[in-house]
This record gives sequence, C-alpha cells and structure tokens, in this order.
Amino acid sequence: MTSVDATAVVAAAPAVVLVSGGLDSATCLAIARAEGFRCHALSFRYGQRHLAELEAAGRVAAQLGAFEHRIMDVDLAAFGGSALTDPALAVPQDGVSSQAIPITYVPARNTVFLAFALAWAEVLGAHDIFIGVNAVDYSGYPDCRPEFIAAFEAMANLATREGVDGRERLRIRAPLLDSSKADIVRRGAALGVDFGATVSCYQADASGAACGRCDACRLRKAGFAAAGQPDPTRYR
Repeated sequence: MTSVDATAVVAAAPAVVLVSGGLDSATCLAIARAEGFRCHALSFRYGQRHLAELEAAGRVAAQLGAFEHRIMDVDLAAFGGSALTDPALAVPQDGVSSQAIPITYVPARNTVFLAFALAWAEVLGAHDIFIGVNAVDYSGYPDCRPEFIAAFEAMANLATREGVDGRERLRIRAPLLDSSKADIVRRGAALGVDFGATVSCYQADASGAACGRCDACRLRKAGFAAAGQPDPTRYR
C-alpha cells in the first residue's frame, strides 16, 4: 500500500465488521471494503470447538485489507447449551430438521457479538456495523432473522450516547440477509474473496480441514455447486 493509499484509508469512514473466518463473513468484509469503509474486523474466542476459524479470520482480514483485526475473549462455553461449545453434545452429521432450532445454535451469540461491536463502534466514531447473517440458506438460527437485526438496530440507537446525542443513526448492516448461499459465493468471488482461506465447518480439525457432513459443510457445498463455482474447501 502506498502512502497515499494509507492516508485515504485512515481518512475513510470507519466500520466494525464481524469476521468469523467463514464464507459469509468474508464476503461481508469484502462488501464493506468495496463500499469504501475503513474496516475494523472483530472476531471472538468464545469457547467454540476449534480455533481453525479464528486462524481463518486472521487470513481473511489480512487478505481483504482490514485496517485492524481484534479477537475478543468471551466464554460462552461456560453456559453450554450448544454442540459448538459443549463437547458432550454431538454435532449433527446427517442433516437437521427445518422445523426446529438446531443444537448448533449458540444461545444469544449474535446478540453478544453485536453488543461488543457496538461498544467498539462508539469508541471509533463508527455508525456502521456489518454482520454476515443471511435468512435464506441458514440453519434455522433465530438471531439470523431480519426481525432480530431490526430490533438490535433500534436498541443500539436507544442505548448509546451516539444514538441519543449523535447526529447520525447507528446502522446494523446485514448485506447478505436476503441472499442464498449461491448468491453469496458469486458476490464474494466477484469481490476477490479467496474462499480457500475460509473455514465454515462446525468441527474442522486443527489444520482447518472440513468434515463435509455437518450442516455448515452441506450448505457451503451446495452453495458452490449452485453458483457453478469450484469448491476450494479442504475436506478430510
């Protein structure tokens, strides 16, 4: 990056972008960058089954030009209640019911993550927070619905100094909310996302290799197939 480019980046409007290391959040970061924001990437070590996704988040943040990348520690495993945080609960490998919230749902995870992002946004003077949730090809999580995003945005503008005293509203940006997984793959590819650097699997091994059977892997594989794009995922 040249000094002129660096100056332009610093002068750009800041945005906090939640980056998990998966396909959706990588595309979301690429969108925020393409819109001209100075992207402050935020990831979480929350007691998840593996840390390969955090290594992927670091790669994604670097490759997509995030201004900085922070990893916060939040021990959601202390409460359990999810196959992603409690090793005693098995990750479903043969599909999940579309009528029920699956055991891989982590209680209040997006609420907690957005709350941290909101606090950082206030300090940065940012009015935009990006999150890569989508309500089309998703796993039935209640905190991926448009109603949740709208409700959190309303709360953010009631519960913060910037929301009360500021001249500009705080916005929770979910640009993939109405996108299918195939749409996300196409959009990310067009923006130069290296999907081979991402990890989506609920039970990836230490190297990031995917199981190919969990719901996240199934949605990811189907997305690449429907988009007509080669799947760069490393499967065990």
